[in-house]
Amino acid sequence: MKKSTLIQSLILILLLIPLGIVVHKRHELGAVSTPLGAPPAARQEAPAETPAPTVEPGTFVLSAIGDCTLAPNENFVGSPYGYDGKMNGDYAYPFSNTVSYFTEDDFTMANLECVLSDRRLTPDYHSQFHFKAPTDYANILIEGGVDFVTAANNHLLEDFGSKGEEDTYAALEEYGIPYGKEGQAQILTTGSGLKLGIYCAYNDLEPDKNEATAAVRRLEADGAEYIICMFHWGGELVYHLSDADIELAHACVDAGANLIYGCHSHMLQPIEQYNGAVILYGMGNWTYGGSTMPTYPETAIVQVVVDRASDGSVTNRDIRIIPCSVSSQPYVAKTNYNDYKPTPYEEGTEEYERVLSMLNGSFTPDSEGADYSDWWQQHLAQ
Repeated sequence: MKKSTLIQSLILILLLIPLGIVVHKRHELGAVSTPLGAPPAARQEAPAETPAPTVEPGTFVLSAIGDCTLAPNENFVGSPYGYDGKMNGDYAYPFSNTVSYFTEDDFTMANLECVLSDRRLTPDYHSQFHFKAPTDYANILIEGGVDFVTAANNHLLEDFGSKGEEDTYAALEEYGIPYGKEGQAQILTTGSGLKLGIYCAYNDLEPDKNEATAAVRRLEADGAEYIICMFHWGGELVYHLSDADIELAHACVDAGANLIYGCHSHMLQPIEQYNGAVILYGMGNWTYGGSTMPTYPETAIVQVVVDRASDGSVTNRDIRIIPCSVSSQPYVAKTNYNDYKPTPYEEGTEEYERVLSMLNGSFTPDSEGADYSDWWQQHLAQ
């Protein structure tokens, strides 16, 4: 063999050895066979990413009203001046002058300030007033367009003990009225598709801040688009806000709440806009059977207009206020004027402006705090 031929053969062998190693490695990698006709594994396309769910943008109107006490106090049971006497079996009567606001909105919330029961219950005489309505009075809320009530308050939880509480829950469920219990956080979806998270608390007029903020965060984690905290707090007939209530409201907003609803004061208290949220510190009375002549006849429908963008973000856009009286009768002599039928005030009137002053914080009350020392004597004399 020529020297040049030998050199060429050696070069060819050296070139083939590395190729043999590479082929062997490729064979090991390809040990799992690919079915005939299918593309090689290396050429398979990555699975397409699941598109993010689309969110339908829209505008929603949420209405808030005050205490619904669908029963008279004991002194006016059977009286023509009491709740039963004025309503006279007409479930639509109490909301007849305002129902259009609640049938045209997306969600209406209220405080149910009475027990619903058909049983003879023994009241707890540690509390001064006791309110019990028959279970069919749940129809008043239905006829009025109310979508949700908080049952976390002193009259429902304390007036007739656990039996009154149980009967009320059973009645609300029987009539299909959504409600919130003490310390309960739940998610509800409006008929128009807004996913609401609602937390209700009373805790003897001092809702716990840590529990409330934890509930707000839990509702957000569970997918609530808009979060409402409904608190029973403060003092009766006290207009100025307590530092504790303000701190609690702000903490819940900072945790993610969009709307704070307050009640128990039996009078309107200021509205605050904080960090994009709306805080209704006190919604006062609404259809209120607790007194034939409430100290403050002023009340209101507060509607919060909510926008949902296509990216899923939800914001408060506007606040609408409809100043009202708790009664359709003129408030003149302050004697048994309450007919339990809330009625809007005429725009521009002194009464209309008085409601606005209570809600914007410019109102100055003559006194603060409830004094019931001679309450019974005053009412028995009427």
